[in-house]
Amino acid sequence: MNKKIVGLLSMICAGVALAADPAATPPAATPPADAAAAPATVTADAAAPASPDAEKHAGLRQLKDAMEQALNKRDLDALVANVDENVVFTTMNGDVARGRQGIRDYFAKMMEGPDKIVDTITSDFEPDDLSLFIGDDVAVAFGASKDHYVLTDGRKLDIAGRWTATLVNRQGRWLVAAFHYSTNVFDNPILTTQRNYLLLGGAGGAVLLGLIGWFVGRRSGNRATT
Repeated sequence: MNKKIVGLLSMICAGVALAADPAATPPAATPPADAAAAPATVTADAAAPASPDAEKHAGLRQLKDAMEQALNKRDLDALVANVDENVVFTTMNGDVARGRQGIRDYFAKMMEGPDKIVDTITSDFEPDDLSLFIGDDVAVAFGASKDHYVLTDGRKLDIAGRWTATLVNRQGRWLVAAFHYSTNVFDNPILTTQRNYLLLGGAGGAVLLGLIGWFVGRRSGNRATT
């Protein structure tokens, strides 16, 4: 669940020996006066050691990729295979799914059957930084997501999400133990759609009231002239 770690680069410099006939070998050039001050050749032994958490970060990146692919393909078997049995998933609409079966039930409610709300969803998760380790077996990751929803009524929504995940290592495998999903409650496509409906409803109400006022005024005028 992390950005790619920049790899350590090391250059190994080797001297080249001249294997010609000693008799034909020209005399060695006199080294410059400041040769003693020249920097020493860098060898592999001098390279900085890899980060002690590099292997953990690699495992978390694999988990992130697996979960992202499973979600976008709606592969629930792969999705629940990468979560802890006691996982807690707080969704963007405020629901809480607990355990692997709870996640299956939530997706069934939202994306299956005659009362489903979402037709398809695709997400692109991007961590803000490297995961934070708590001991050897617990990590916290956090970042943003770009989510594209197609609802059953045909509407399409692009939502900028925020997420925080708690990951645990179980027998050498990283699993999702908790995942919290949210978005900006003050500025998101759903609120924009609601505002547009309210504006359209307000404009329609004003026209209706105007027509009623015109009709009532006309009737009153007709009565006054009779």
